[in-house]
Amino acid sequence: MTPRIALAPAQPAEAVPETARAPDVAPAIAAVPSVDPKDRRGPFRPERLIPARSRLHGATVARLLRAVDFTLAAFLGLGVASTAGPLPPQPFGEVLPFVIAAGGVIWALISTGAYNFAPREGFAVHLSRTFASGVLASGAASAAAVLLGAPEVLDRIALWTACAIVGHSMIHLWVWTAVRGWRASGRLSPNIVVVGATENAARLIASVLESREANVLAIFDDRIGRVPPAIHGVPVLGDTKQLLNHPLLPYIDRIIITVTSSAQVRVRTLIERLKVLPNAVTLFVDVEGQDTRDATLSRMADMPLTQVSGVTEDERRAAGKRVQDLVFGSLAMLVALPIMGLVAVAIRLDSPGPVFFRQRRHGFNNEPINVWKFRSMRHEAADAVAAQQVRAGDDRVTKVGRFIRRTSLDELPQLFNVLAGEMSLVGPRPHAIGMKTAGEESARLIAEYAWRHRMKPGMSGWAQINGSVGPIDTPEAVRRRVTLDIEYIERQSFWFDLRIMVMTIPALIAQRNIVR
Repeated sequence: MTPRIALAPAQPAEAVPETARAPDVAPAIAAVPSVDPKDRRGPFRPERLIPARSRLHGATVARLLRAVDFTLAAFLGLGVASTAGPLPPQPFGEVLPFVIAAGGVIWALISTGAYNFAPREGFAVHLSRTFASGVLASGAASAAAVLLGAPEVLDRIALWTACAIVGHSMIHLWVWTAVRGWRASGRLSPNIVVVGATENAARLIASVLESREANVLAIFDDRIGRVPPAIHGVPVLGDTKQLLNHPLLPYIDRIIITVTSSAQVRVRTLIERLKVLPNAVTLFVDVEGQDTRDATLSRMADMPLTQVSGVTEDERRAAGKRVQDLVFGSLAMLVALPIMGLVAVAIRLDSPGPVFFRQRRHGFNNEPINVWKFRSMRHEAADAVAAQQVRAGDDRVTKVGRFIRRTSLDELPQLFNVLAGEMSLVGPRPHAIGMKTAGEESARLIAEYAWRHRMKPGMSGWAQINGSVGPIDTPEAVRRRVTLDIEYIERQSFWFDLRIMVMTIPALIAQRNIVR
C-alpha cells in the first residue's frame, strides 16, 4: 500500500448555528444566516487560493520522503558497516543485518503511519512513530545478526540505530513543519465544490470537516430559492449556470455532484451541463445495497465517489511531465538565448515599441496566464484579445514580425512560461481569452472547447504538427483543432511528447507558407 500524506486545509472547523433550514432539505443540513457573499468564506477556505497546477500532491510528497528515508538508512548502514573494514571481504552474515535494518526502517515507518502526517497530529506523536520505527528495524537487524552467528556486529547496529533515529527525526521534523505550512497556504489540499445542497452534501462536508482531507470552497444548486445559505458553514454561491463561469474554477480540482441518485433525470442533466468544464466531475455514490468501496473509482473522507467527466488525475505522469519540461526546457533555453538576443535587437531596430508582447490566455483548468511572445505587430495595433486574427498581408505585422511569425521565432519567449510551470513544451496551444472566429467567440462554437484546458498548454502540440496552425477562422477549423488537442490529452506519454518534439521543426519548415 502506497503511503500518502493526508490532505487537509489549515482552517479549524467552526460551529455553525442551526438558524435556517430549507423545507425540502434533510435535518442534517445546518444553515447560517445570510451574509455578504464576500464574507462567506466557510470553514475550509485556505489563506489564499492556489491554482490547481501549482498544488502539491500528498502521495507524491510521501513517496519522495520515503525515498529520502531509504537513502539515509542505506547510507548510514554502509557507513557503519564499513567501520569494521572494507565490505567485500566481510562475511555475508556481518553485512546482511544492515541491509535488513535499511529495509526494515522503511517498512516500520509505513506500518506506523509515519508518512500520513495526519492534520491534527502533533510532532511529539509523529516523533514517537519515527523512534518506534528505528527501534523495530534495530530489533530485526539484531535478531538477524544473532541467527547468522555474527553477534560482533551488535555494537555497530546500536550505533546505526542511534544515527538513524536522529537523522530520520530531523528529516521528518522539517517535512512535518513544511506540511503545516503547505496546508496553511493551500498548496497541499485539493479544492472541491459541491453541486446540490442535499443530505449527501451535508454528509460529505461533515466527513471532510472531521478528516480535513480537502477544502470544500462552495456549494451550487439550481434550486437557489429553496436551499439554505450554507451547509455546515460552506456557503451556497449560486446555481450551476453561475458555476460554469465562476472565477473559482481555475482553483478547483474536483466538482462533486451530491444529488441523490434516485433523481436520475436531474443527475444526467447536471453531468451533461458540467462535463464541458475542464475540471474533474465526480458523482457521490449513494445507491443502497451496493458495495461502493469496490464499485467506485475513488474515495474522499471515506465517502464513495465515481468520476464521470474530466481527466483522471495521474500524479506520477504529471510529475514526470514537469521534470521533462524542466530538463528539456532548460536545454532549449541555453540554445535559444543567443537567437533570442538577435531577434530582440532586430525588433527594436525595425519599429518603435517594446520587444515583448504579453497576452492573456487560458492555461490549465481555465487559469488565465500571461503568455510571452516577441512583438510581431506595430505597437499601436497590438490585439491583446485576438478580436481579429492575423490574415494574409495583414498590415499590422511588421517586416521583422513576418519573418519571426513564419519561422515561429516569436514563440521562443514562451520558454519562460514553461520554466515557470504555466506551460509545457508539448500540449494544446493556448488561445487568447475571448478569441473570436468569424465574429463569434471561439469557445462558444464547440461544447468541448474547454476540454483542451485539461492539461497545461504547450509551445508545440499534436494539432500543430498535423497542420492545425495559424488562425482558426471557421467553426470547422476550431472543431478540428479541439479534436486533435483532446486526442493528444488522451494519448499523452513521455514517448509521444518526444515524438512531437522531434517532428516540430520539420513540421514548421513544411508549413512555412501558412499564415500565422
